[in-house]
Amino acid sequence: MTASTTRRTTAARSRLAAVGSIAVAGALLLTGCGDQTKDSGSDTAGTATSAAPLADKLPKEIRDKGVVKVGSDIAYAPVEFKDSSGKTVGIDPDIADAMGKQLGVTFEFENGTFDTLLGGLRSNRYDIAMSAMTDTKDRQEGIDADTGKKVGEGVDFVDYFTAGVSIYTKKGDDQGIKTWSDLCGKKLVVQRGTVSEDLAKAEAQKCPAGKKLSIEAFDNDQQAQTRLRSGGADAGSSDFPVAAYAVKTSGGGKDFQLVGEQVEAAPYGIAVAKNDTELRDALVAALNAIIENGEYQKILEKWGAAEGAVKEAAVNGGK
Repeated sequence: MTASTTRRTTAARSRLAAVGSIAVAGALLLTGCGDQTKDSGSDTAGTATSAAPLADKLPKEIRDKGVVKVGSDIAYAPVEFKDSSGKTVGIDPDIADAMGKQLGVTFEFENGTFDTLLGGLRSNRYDIAMSAMTDTKDRQEGIDADTGKKVGEGVDFVDYFTAGVSIYTKKGDDQGIKTWSDLCGKKLVVQRGTVSEDLAKAEAQKCPAGKKLSIEAFDNDQQAQTRLRSGGADAGSSDFPVAAYAVKTSGGGKDFQLVGEQVEAAPYGIAVAKNDTELRDALVAALNAIIENGEYQKILEKWGAAEGAVKEAAVNGGK
């Protein structure tokens, strides 16, 4: 997900785990939060640096603080969201927690709307941004995808997962939608600044006269889902793991259905400032460590997302 220079996912069709395998016990409260408040979702990550095998790879300032500040849109289940107790949970917090044990620091998640995260990183509000953010060349180079203009210095990405984009509709009412071209003449809801929005805009330009694709963008995916659920749109689009989770959990599985194939498979990346190479390389080492020790795989299996696993960390692998 992301702003015009961000993206949460070549028409590749590598599927993630089956929707039914998403293992989350109990009722999970999928609330959209744009309050910019701090939330430490990785309670166990703060291992003493002296006991952490990779602590010496961190910049001294972060090592001394013992905290990595993470900008994240915490309303994108199952990647990151608040559970019924208000704790930040999901794929990203679990991976950050495991990396924190290797580095001897706590990854402290701070909530923000998705399209503001890279700006927050540039202004030093956050040390990193980790929010199902697709690694793209535009983001690496600080280019606005809509205008093609330079809007910042860009970021480096540490790639840690792969996901595609999916379309979903109300259950039992697919409106004849199977592919993106079927959206012409329909109304689609998306989260603002995501790849789903980018794809929708591109598709809208292809629609024939008299069959306009109407796009309504929201601050977070929860709002888009609510709009579709209420009958205010024909379809929604988001990253596959998010769409699959909504299909599985919303209304006890009675609200939505996936339609067609996921497209645009691409890496999620942890965004780091271009000049913060020491932190970037420490994250690479920590991610590779949890891949090698098996903890990474266990996390993805827990959330039903094992097919999105990468074999090793990569820097700026997005295209």
